[in-house]
Amino acid sequence: MKFAICNEIYRGWKLEDTLAHAARLGYAAVELAPFTLADSVTAVPTHERQRIRQMAERNQIEIAGIHWVLVKPEGLYLNHPDPALRGRTARYFCDLVDFCADVGGKVMVVGSPKQRNVLPGVSFEQAWDWATETFREAAARAKERRISICIEPLANTETNFINTAAEAIRFAAAFRSPYFRIILDVKAMCSEAKPIPELIRGAWPHFGHFHANDKNLKGPGFGDVDFHPIARALKEVGYEGYVSVEVFDFEEGAEVIAQRSIDYLRRCFE
Repeated sequence: MKFAICNEIYRGWKLEDTLAHAARLGYAAVELAPFTLADSVTAVPTHERQRIRQMAERNQIEIAGIHWVLVKPEGLYLNHPDPALRGRTARYFCDLVDFCADVGGKVMVVGSPKQRNVLPGVSFEQAWDWATETFREAAARAKERRISICIEPLANTETNFINTAAEAIRFAAAFRSPYFRIILDVKAMCSEAKPIPELIRGAWPHFGHFHANDKNLKGPGFGDVDFHPIARALKEVGYEGYVSVEVFDFEEGAEVIAQRSIDYLRRCFE
């Protein structure tokens, strides 16, 4: 299994130092949060994108892809009633696909709970249709650039739009593309009624990425979630993508989080 880690864990670190440290610990890839690099990916010039690829190659580590994609710039929204705002969001999704491909990534994770809530006065069906249309052009671009857009089901404590793996699979199915899939996230799956291994088996082969974390917002092995049955389920279905460490509580610091997470994952997957 290929392990990755998200770069926002390394707050205050230079990207090359992040890549070097992750590689030294044995991670196969680093997953980038664009807001750690610029307010908008359109502000990252071609030469800087090439430099990121070269830094990864120099450290013999891959760029897994991107996530937290709508943190910045402000004002974007997946299913807003304003068509102009949705249009800007749709164009930015295309920019994100290009950025992901340019830096050597393979996966673009779309979580962004605050930018997809069904707003007052909007029906769920209307929000669903608007969100689908917002992704149309980016889905076509993703096919051209061979980037997997992965929509992320999130707990209803975070958003009221696409809360289960089943809903995410239904949303992705509208695009009829191997480049539009879903992502499974352990923290998010903890909010579902079914056990996580059962969700993994039921969601295969529709997921193209996997986030490893705990319901306590920390890394794998830092809480009560047992990853041994999770690892068995991922192996059973034949998943060959990244298992990427994503945390939201950075209390222990980057070095401890990165080391303990990969040590625990290795024990679970051995």
